[in-house]
Amino acid sequence: MTPPPDVRLRWSGNCDALDLAARHALFDRTTSGDGGVRERVSIIVDSVRRNGDVALRELALELDGVALDQLEVPRDACRRALDALAPALRRSLDRSADNLARVHRAFLPVAQEVESEPGIIVGRRPDPIGRAGIYAPGGRAAYPSSVLMGVVPARVAGVGEIVLCSPPERETGRPSAVVLAAAALSGADRVFALGGAGAISAMAFGTESVPRVDRIIGPGNAYVAEAKLQVAHSVAIDSPAGPSELLVLCDASADAGTVA
Repeated sequence: MTPPPDVRLRWSGNCDALDLAARHALFDRTTSGDGGVRERVSIIVDSVRRNGDVALRELALELDGVALDQLEVPRDACRRALDALAPALRRSLDRSADNLARVHRAFLPVAQEVESEPGIIVGRRPDPIGRAGIYAPGGRAAYPSSVLMGVVPARVAGVGEIVLCSPPERETGRPSAVVLAAAALSGADRVFALGGAGAISAMAFGTESVPRVDRIIGPGNAYVAEAKLQVAHSVAIDSPAGPSELLVLCDASADAGTVA
């Protein structure tokens, strides 16, 4: 049984009836290892490292269709976006941020020491990093949740400065309003209208406008994941996780609405 030509990963019937190719496509969750992605990202990383802001502006024009006058979003623009949020959405973001902060405060590591032998003391001390880089995806959707899940734990940990990068919208030349609002609400120190591998490279190496960070975290597409891998020799990253997906296995007795 093979999927329709215009739809990926959609079958109806018993999984045991799948042919080998279909079974491999459905259940093999390893990464694709796309050489084209690696090559393209390598070019972007090298260009940003050598040419800084010039390369970032060229990438914004090429990939986002935006001619950026400035890479950094003014803080008052983030504050205005927060003030303009619909009340229900503002309450939801406030609640989420409060819960994230409460959980991460409870899990903060503590300094410890032990005297392994008389006069020999071994200790472990958690110190916050100086600057964290948070990436929040953009494009066809906005992800304020990625902003909160990146910025709030860093703020709780006492990170010195928190830098957020998120792709600009074509209409405004800035990240989506809800992303800017989440940045203000969670306490991001600086926000840049940058996306993709270019944003990762900028935070890894620094440019004329974007400061170099000590660690980069946040989700993204295959290009973002590959960029994080390629800069991992220069800056700490969270993980090379790629796009998320969900597989649902059910039978005819399942209620479709409940499953959805």
